[in-house]
Amino acid sequence: MNSIIAPYYDPVVPSESVPLAPKSVDISITGKCNLKCAYCFYADEMQGLSDLPFDRWDAFFQECEDLGVQRATVSGGEAFCRPDLFRVIDSLIDHKMRYSLLSNGTLITKKTINSFEEGKRRLRMDSIQISIDGSSASIHNKSRPPDSFDAAVRGLRLLLDHEFPVTVRVTINAHNVYDLENIASFLLEDIGIKSFGTNEADYFGSARCGAQRVLLSEKERQYAMDTLLRLQKEYHGRINAMAGPLSRAHMFSDIEQAVREGKTGFSGRGTLCSCGGVFQKISVLHDGTMVPCNMLPKLTMGVIGINPVSEVWLHHPSMNAVRQRRKIPLTALSTCTDCPYTGFCTGGCPATVMSKTGRLLARDPLTCYRLYIGDDNNEQHIEGYAEAV
Repeated sequence: MNSIIAPYYDPVVPSESVPLAPKSVDISITGKCNLKCAYCFYADEMQGLSDLPFDRWDAFFQECEDLGVQRATVSGGEAFCRPDLFRVIDSLIDHKMRYSLLSNGTLITKKTINSFEEGKRRLRMDSIQISIDGSSASIHNKSRPPDSFDAAVRGLRLLLDHEFPVTVRVTINAHNVYDLENIASFLLEDIGIKSFGTNEADYFGSARCGAQRVLLSEKERQYAMDTLLRLQKEYHGRINAMAGPLSRAHMFSDIEQAVREGKTGFSGRGTLCSCGGVFQKISVLHDGTMVPCNMLPKLTMGVIGINPVSEVWLHHPSMNAVRQRRKIPLTALSTCTDCPYTGFCTGGCPATVMSKTGRLLARDPLTCYRLYIGDDNNEQHIEGYAEAV
């Protein structure tokens, strides 16, 4: 267990590196979704929260324009489940913002494509991300509802045929981990996308349910790390990751190389400094609740239209608590006090840490090199997070 660390900062005073306003916003415009995926991180928030009406979003976008916010990432639920989605998009554009969309792809039709051609909707779009979790329906549909694969691929092909700025995300889980080679071939060769990103199903939302195992075992995770490293090389860098097995593989490889060279750390590491998002953006849930990140839904910070965004951004204790993690050395954690590798570490994503431990001031076992090489008696079991913490 980690020791409790008393904060030594004023939680309503932002650090000097915080800009006066966010550069971007992540907005979940609906809690409705036409699918029910086995690992959905947002599943808990879909229950019992009502979608904010358009007028409230429009007023929020005006506030964002006044603050100079440049971009918005629009998600759900499933964004295309919202009947007035394009009205929301037009409002974003009218208020001087560019936008990206996150979607499961299943509701995209020729009519959708035609709707995007109106006004500046195509011009102001940065990207639209589609989730594909298998090379075939038999794999993809194990972690997503039946018949979702064909609909998602149909939507993806429509977007590509009409030259949209498409990205694809593959969430690696126990159902598709041994399909990675086929997924890479399907997406990069058969479908013909330029590249795709990967991450990993983690201990959020519906993945907490023990009735359906979707989280990777350590054996499966190691297979994913090895396979993705090889595939990334074979496809000349067309597979990428900011988190998950591929990112983990690169991080641990870098540490191993540095240790062989006699180094004791990397510049800018050694504290709980993994999250940079809270210095650039703010998130809003579909009922209008502001949070530091949509994966930290319990750290509520007020409601748009009631609490000024500028005040929340600069002075809310929840926002600054996440920011101030980077001032806390890993050696202050009881699990890491005597670790020789803290100089290489960032402690892991605060959202995954909080989900697994119930605390912000803790490490994520999946990013811990000491655990990875089996040199830690504090927390050996990392496949079942409930037992680990």
